[in-house]
Amino acid sequence: MLTPLPFYLLYASLTWKLVQMDLREGLLPDRYLCPLLWAGLLWHLCFHPAFLASAVTGAMTGYCGFAALYWGYRLVRRQEGLGYGDVKYLAALGAWHGWAALPALVLSAAVLAAIFVLLQLRFYSRRQVLKNPLPFGPFLAEAGLLSGWQTLVSLSP
Repeated sequence: MLTPLPFYLLYASLTWKLVQMDLREGLLPDRYLCPLLWAGLLWHLCFHPAFLASAVTGAMTGYCGFAALYWGYRLVRRQEGLGYGDVKYLAALGAWHGWAALPALVLSAAVLAAIFVLLQLRFYSRRQVLKNPLPFGPFLAEAGLLSGWQTLVSLSP
């Protein structure tokens, strides 16, 4: 269990930095996203090579899925509905957790975000809540921890 510990610590620290940045500045910078993605692929390469194909497919599926949402919304509404950092973050989570975990991960993040917005609507005015953009990165991070920890623990060497 100690061998993959540096990877788990890297995952946790990069996730923490991403959540902080998204809450503070509304950005998910590449300087944290790229190492998170590559560390996930390297972890699978070193410790569970049989899962590497699922991790690579997860990175590609996560990226392509959210990129399609990003560009589709942008073409229809002429504005961003999802930040491009969220697209890259889902790719990084796909690299860590594999393609099979992505539907549950995205659903969990969406439900958590919806609950958060409903709670805000309960305590603040509708205009104030809906006017401000919602950083989706913290919800992706929480969903990655909720739905993805089982994958990482079960694959530990």
